[in-house]
Amino acid sequence: MAGGYIGKILFVDLSTGKITEETPDESLYRDFVGGYGVGARILYSRQRGGVDPLGPENTLGVMTGP
Repeated sequence: MAGGYIGKILFVDLSTGKITEETPDESLYRDFVGGYGVGARILYSRQRGGVDPLGPENTLGVMTGP
């Protein structure tokens, strides 16, 4: 991938203020094209089932498309 911010995902924990930057493998972007697909994959792999929709353990995602 190109340099800069391309290909990086920023995770912000609003409860603690912790900020984590990750650079997933390029295969993630090839397998799940666009922000909707990548966001759905991240949500599916990291979100526990049965969480309170308005609770602090729930995930709020904002992704951009290609």
